Amino acid sequence: MAAKVKPQKKAVPRGPQRQSRLPVVEQEKILFTWLAPARPFKRRNKDFYVTLIAIAAVVGLIVFLIDGWLPVILIISLVFLFYVMSTVEPEAVKHGITTWGVRVGGDLIDWLNLGRFWFSRRFDSTLLVIEANTIGDRVELVVNPKDRSNIEKVLSKYLIHEEIPPSRLDKASNWFSKKLPG
Repeated sequence: MAAKVKPQKKAVPRGPQRQSRLPVVEQEKILFTWLAPARPFKRRNKDFYVTLIAIAAVVGLIVFLIDGWLPVILIISLVFLFYVMSTVEPEAVKHGITTWGVRVGGDLIDWLNLGRFWFSRRFDSTLLVIEANTIGDRVELVVNPKDRSNIEKVLSKYLIHEEIPPSRLDKASNWFSKKLPG
């Protein structure tokens, strides 16, 4: 018959050794905040809207002949959305960088869901662009030009400052926006 082996009891660390194995819970600390418009904004002139409606009408007619009313309704609703976003000025929103992540309005995007960051310009506004694991793959925040160096300094502690090349969708939208007047 085989001899029974008695299991040894493991010593449970006490004091400082035990505490070092527990996760550290850290309070959220605000590192930098700024107030800026919710989105870039540019007022458009009458020529722009006439061109936009003419393009939408031609595309709508072609799509109607191919597929019916539903795509035409979609085109009309997109033109209306663009009109509203071009005429109604955005409200000011408080953005912030904390030890937990980036706060956009009141919502937190934690560091695990954020990647690289860089700065860009659109409609005479400076934008902070952060690569993110969200719908759209990016978070774009309007930044006051005087705050840019402070934001870059704080974000560099958590994220890599590197601009990614534009995607095909970015290239297409830039090409199309250059063809429109204004």
